[in-house]
This record gives sequence, C-alpha cells and structure tokens, in this order.
Amino acid sequence: MNTPLIQTKNLKKYFGTPKGDLHAVDNVNIDINKGKTLGVVGESGCGKSTLGRVILRLLEPTFGEVIYNGNDIIHLNQKQMNNIRQKMQIIFQDPYASLNPRMTVSEIIAEPIKVCKIIKDKEELNQRVFDLMKIVGLDYRFINTYPHEMDGGRRQRIGIARALALNPEFIVCDEPVSALDVSIQAQILNLMMDLQEDHGLTYMFITHDLSVVKHISDEIMVMYLGQCVEKAPSEELFANPLHPYTQALLDAIPIASLKERDKLRKIIKGEVTSPINPKPGCRFASRCFHVTAECKNDGLGLVEVSQGHYVSCILHK
Repeated sequence: MNTPLIQTKNLKKYFGTPKGDLHAVDNVNIDINKGKTLGVVGESGCGKSTLGRVILRLLEPTFGEVIYNGNDIIHLNQKQMNNIRQKMQIIFQDPYASLNPRMTVSEIIAEPIKVCKIIKDKEELNQRVFDLMKIVGLDYRFINTYPHEMDGGRRQRIGIARALALNPEFIVCDEPVSALDVSIQAQILNLMMDLQEDHGLTYMFITHDLSVVKHISDEIMVMYLGQCVEKAPSEELFANPLHPYTQALLDAIPIASLKERDKLRKIIKGEVTSPINPKPGCRFASRCFHVTAECKNDGLGLVEVSQGHYVSCILHK
C-alpha cells in the first residue's frame, strides 16, 4: 500500500470573532497519494481555500496534524519549514493580484530561486528562468514584460512557472482557472495535467466548478461549512452521489441538452447555518430535503459505504 504524500488528521482552523469562534475548517481528514489529484469542491465560504493554506502552514491550525512524507510538519520551526516549503507550493486564484506589479516576468519566476539560494550563478539562473517559461508555454519575448501588459492566461502561466521554480512535489491549486475565460481554462487545465505527468506532481485542486474538478481529479472531496460531507473517486462521485448536498451541487450543473430541460432538479433552499459556534448535528440540516430530528442531534462522521466512498449522512449510517 502506498504511503500518502499528504495527510491531515482531525485538522481544525478556527478564527476568533466577537460572537465566538468561526469554524472555517473542522475535523478534516484527507490522504493524497503521490502523483494524484484530490479535488476539493463546495460553495464559497465552505473553507476550501483555508484548508489549503493551513496544509501549507500559511495559516497556523487550531488543532490537528499535517503530515508530509510521513512527518508531522505542524511543530517544525521556521528553518525546518523553509526546507519543506521548497517541496510544497501554491498557485493562487487571481493571477494578477498574486504577481508583483513592479517585477518583470523573469524577476517573478526567479524570486523563489533567489530567496532559497538554489542557484547563485547569474547565467545559470537566467537559463533556469527561460526553461521554466518554455515549460509553461510562455514565449521568451515576454521575459522583460510586466504583469499588467499580459492577459489573464499568460499571468496564470507565470504563477505556475513560479510554483515550479523550486521543483516541488505538492502544489495547492487554489481555483487557478476560475478567473479565466472558458477557452483559456481548458489550456491551463491541460497544461497542469501535462506537468503532473511529466514531473510526478501531486495536486490539491480547489474549485467550485464541478465540471473542472471531474476533468482533473482522481478523488473528490465535497465540503460544507468547514466539514467534509462526502469523499469518493471522481467517477464514483458523479455516478453515485449520496449526500443531499452533493446531489444538489451536481443538479446545478448546466446541461446543454433539450432532453434534460424538463428534468426534476433538487434545489437547495433555506438559510445557511452560521459557522460561528455551530450547533451539534449536521450543518446542512437547515437546507436538506431529507432532514429528520436525528440530523439535529450529534453529528455523524464519515462512513465508508463502498470501496473508497465515504459520506456523512444519517441516510447512510
């Protein structure tokens, strides 16, 4: 059995507010094997991006473990983390806001190499930058160009090149195509899949677009208000969604077919439960079409209902 490259155990991240603790990530357990992609989906505010940042220790967790290559990295000091960070990178959602507007393309890509002092020879550094630009499909003529002079697709290619600069093993992809046009999205997704195959990369792919996550992911985790409500292999999740929230998300995907226009769809109604000091029980209960009195009692953890398919729902306990 393969040892996962990335694991989290009972990972929690709470933010203090005047009214109490906001449960952004609550008791999340994931395993990502080397060379695979875990897709993380859910509506805005469900804790997807916070989870990615906590795994990278851009945010410190409230409780739990983050295990990289068999080692818990939560208690490592700054010097030890600097070595780990070279192997764990992130591609940000907004390709413009994440790039320094005062730096050229070559300076942006070279920055992590300089910070980590990987290459000190100037000619060798320039060659490395050129190689990275070539890998992500950026023409050499853009080497002295500034981010504001480029379109969104090329800016995101810069972000990908910067993430690859230190030869990482694991990359958190935080909605890397959500700000791009559909045609450009396809180019970036295909590029990322090619890079994964060529360099053996492991991805955690965060998105709210289920069509995108199906295309790139080996396994999908559905989050709702900080918790994992369902997790399964990609094909299995789309073929057999079990949690009412997952079913509603899939029903919300537009289908370009006249035959499907009269299909009865499950529409989520009701108020979203507050993530601040949430009550025990299922957090989707206030919006669920199968809610029972039992749902509002103690919360039900993930239950394996078939090989690799886990769901947190009273209907499948």
